[in-house]
Amino acid sequence: MAGGALQRLPKGNLKQIIAIGSGKGGVGKSTVTALVASEMARRGRLVGILDADVTGASIPKLFGLSGPLKDRGEGIEPMLTPGGIRVVSSQFLLEDEDRPVIWRGPLVTRLITQFFGSVNWGPLDYLFLDMPPGTSDVPLTVFQTIPTDGMVFVSTPQELSALIVKKAINMAEELHVPLAGLIENMATVTCPHCGESFEPYGKSHAESMTKAHNIPFLGRLPVEPKLSELADGGRIWEYHGDAIVSIVDGIEQGISDAQKRNLKVL
Repeated sequence: MAGGALQRLPKGNLKQIIAIGSGKGGVGKSTVTALVASEMARRGRLVGILDADVTGASIPKLFGLSGPLKDRGEGIEPMLTPGGIRVVSSQFLLEDEDRPVIWRGPLVTRLITQFFGSVNWGPLDYLFLDMPPGTSDVPLTVFQTIPTDGMVFVSTPQELSALIVKKAINMAEELHVPLAGLIENMATVTCPHCGESFEPYGKSHAESMTKAHNIPFLGRLPVEPKLSELADGGRIWEYHGDAIVSIVDGIEQGISDAQKRNLKVL
């Protein structure tokens, strides 16, 4: 794998650093990141989110946050959500939220390392990395420079999504990043009139993927109008659901199990 050896940054006061990604765009990984972080915060965990999707930042919109970021002498201060989650994102650097970030790869990766190393995160139980699509510059820089404790993958039921997510799983395996589990998003829809549940995007491929890579299947998230309403309104932390509670239970266990597996491999 190209890219050369990069210097691993110190972990500091961050207990667990968890990447959430898919390799594919449009599967709802930022929404999943926000939901997982919010549930962790409700459990009393100290939580942060580093929005590593520099050119497609979504986290600020989901939490109703806006910049600018400030430096009070002890590093860049992250923005705080109403639930106390610390957030940094490229969106906070823009005067106009509609302005695109038109940067080449080296500038994007430099910003990611600065967000990690120059932000006053304070002590955190979990720092979640909202990963961009693909398996090139930014994911490679993240895994080579940030001491990542595990990765959670987000997929949707379509076969095309499964194909791309497999590439991201293989990349993480090659770079010895512990695989903490897989979440299938947009899996079902419940009819508001008759209550029947159906699969809008077809049959699930999650079971075959998780069996092939020996990683836990963390659960399925439905398509819900209420969730979309809260996300569009910048109030995603208000969402509650049994599925996300179960998924977060699985993530905490999956991280522990993945690290044990990774130690055996190394």
